[in-house]
Amino acid sequence: MSAQQVYDCVVIGAGVQGSFTAYHLAKRNRKTLLLEQFVLPHSRGSSHGQTRIIRKAYEEDFYTRMMEESYQQWAQLEKEAGVQLYRQTGLLFMGPENSSNYLLVKNTLLKNKVPTVILRRDNFHQHIPNVVLTEGDGALVEVTAGVLFADRALKAAQGQFQKLGGVIRDNEKVTEIKPGPVVMVTTSEGVYHAKSVIITAGPWTNKLLAHTGFQLPLETVKINVCYWRERIPGTYGVKQRFPCFVLTESLETKKHIYGLPSNEYPGLVKICYHMGSKTDPDYRDLQTDKSDIDILKRYVARCIPGLIPEPAVVESCMYTLTPDRHFVLDYHPNHSNIVIGAGFSGHGFKFGPLVGKLLCELTLGEAPSFDLSPFRLRRFQSKTKSAL
Repeated sequence: MSAQQVYDCVVIGAGVQGSFTAYHLAKRNRKTLLLEQFVLPHSRGSSHGQTRIIRKAYEEDFYTRMMEESYQQWAQLEKEAGVQLYRQTGLLFMGPENSSNYLLVKNTLLKNKVPTVILRRDNFHQHIPNVVLTEGDGALVEVTAGVLFADRALKAAQGQFQKLGGVIRDNEKVTEIKPGPVVMVTTSEGVYHAKSVIITAGPWTNKLLAHTGFQLPLETVKINVCYWRERIPGTYGVKQRFPCFVLTESLETKKHIYGLPSNEYPGLVKICYHMGSKTDPDYRDLQTDKSDIDILKRYVARCIPGLIPEPAVVESCMYTLTPDRHFVLDYHPNHSNIVIGAGFSGHGFKFGPLVGKLLCELTLGEAPSFDLSPFRLRRFQSKTKSAL
């Protein structure tokens, strides 16, 4: 590449958020480069794997409203790419029926007129056989929730970006970012110049921001993604209309436990603990804590009797957490032509198409489609710091 070539935008990190940001920028006729440090596809970050839950069940209204548009955008990409990216399964949401978490989610769904079925203890097993509802727990089903096919979605977004003229360079690690009216991005393979840079690097965000003299209060944790074998194949399958589920708390833990019906691995159900142990993304597998798996074993043995309570497969993923578990979608505090999308805290995948649109709007200096105040940097004022 000649040193004179200037891109309108360089997006660093080709996970779900970066891929959709690049796609939206290319749709707006911006000359865009998408950089990825690993060879695509890869399983080193937070966007890999076959499936993710898509849902509107949130405590906060703003997420539920944002998901309305996100669903539309997923449908749009399905149409453009000609592939199925979403399967409706419903979401079984459970938790202590008088707890604030359960009641807030229930009220948000009802207030926003999301199709929801409230289950009673006497009809629970009729709707959800093979699951034990803990005494004192409430349960509801968010009807339109389901499964996103994650790997397929990533490939579709990147493919559409390329069809629009976008350039993807994988296996290129960014080694320096030099801010200025035109930002200089140096990689293991060359130097690129861009009017704007968007950083969507997941667990590597702070390593990149260090080049710009800034750090966010982010924590990276390694998640054990566990798959549990059915005693009778098909019991918890999508074909049996077994839903995804989220449990807000249980006798075993105050943290969320979530699950998806058997699909990607026949006869295996994905059930995970919604938290992990701190890790360095460049040394992810040095973290070997399995205390979460012990919690899950006890839960599965008690409440999901049709599964063998020992994980058959354990894979790894990473969450990049903010202190309040809300995203970061904002400008760099010192450089208005550097935009940051980070801290998706283990619940950002389903928002990918919308986050991409919002980061595109920020990059182009447009008024964002949604109120971004929950996602602005200023909420961390005492916690952000100069890296210089």
